[in-house]
Amino acid sequence: MAFEDIQAEIASLLIRMNEQPEDVHEVEELLRGKLNEFRAMGLPLPRDLAELEAVLDRRLAEQEEQT
Repeated sequence: MAFEDIQAEIASLLIRMNEQPEDVHEVEELLRGKLNEFRAMGLPLPRDLAELEAVLDRRLAEQEEQT
């Protein structure tokens, strides 16, 4: 999949996350998959996506602490 296609899918998932908060866990998992596609292509994550991943990691850690 092309770099631009992955970016477009990530943008779409972020919109979905805002519009359908009840699906946030599912969307977070899909976002992680898209970020891993960047790595699989041998591409470094752009800074904004690396920051997004850090936010997702913090949210996951917070959720795990609550359980």
